[in-house]
Amino acid sequence: MADVEMYDYLDTVTPDNDVTLSVTPQEVVVEEGSMNQEIRLFDDGSEEVVTLSTKKVFYVTLTFPRKQSSDIGTIMDFYFDSNKGNGVASSFKWQHPTDGHTYVVKFRDPFKRSVKRAMQSVTQVRLKVVGKIADA
Repeated sequence: MADVEMYDYLDTVTPDNDVTLSVTPQEVVVEEGSMNQEIRLFDDGSEEVVTLSTKKVFYVTLTFPRKQSSDIGTIMDFYFDSNKGNGVASSFKWQHPTDGHTYVVKFRDPFKRSVKRAMQSVTQVRLKVVGKIADA
């Protein structure tokens, strides 16, 4: 079977803000995929799956346990700048560090930063993948 990526299941979309988040996570990129479905469990042990939409839903989690302040500042800027992420409200572009594709994403969680001595860290950044930018 050929390699399959989340890119293969996403629609091409235009981001709200035409800027690209360029940071490289130190450790792990976790990709989480699902479909908009609900499982209904019945008293007899049977279940029914209700598909609410055929659209695929993907999230990525980036981890930065020991990152220098420049990348942490970039993430903070993207989160709070109204012309970038605007918190969790606006979408922007993100370059996947391993598959090479560019995705349209939104922040999904509040910004959290820890500072210990001179080191800053953002334990994780969770992004909802809204769609993809077509490869040139």
